[in-house]
Amino acid sequence: MTHTYEPVELKDLEDKLDRLIEQYRSVKSENSSLKTRHDALIQEKAKLLEKTTLARTRVEAMITRLKAMEQGS
Repeated sequence: MTHTYEPVELKDLEDKLDRLIEQYRSVKSENSSLKTRHDALIQEKAKLLEKTTLARTRVEAMITRLKAMEQGS
């Protein structure tokens, strides 16, 4: 079975292929941007967790000192 394409059909196929290629490039670019943003958010989360842990440790130390002062009075 052989297919003979009319010039219009071939042009339609070319147009569809061009749109698919453009969509692929767009999705690929968006995916890359999302990966970059994801990595940045992971780093930001790690920093925030570190700060939270440090703050918790300091508050717990202050509470311990206050309790010790209270018992010493």
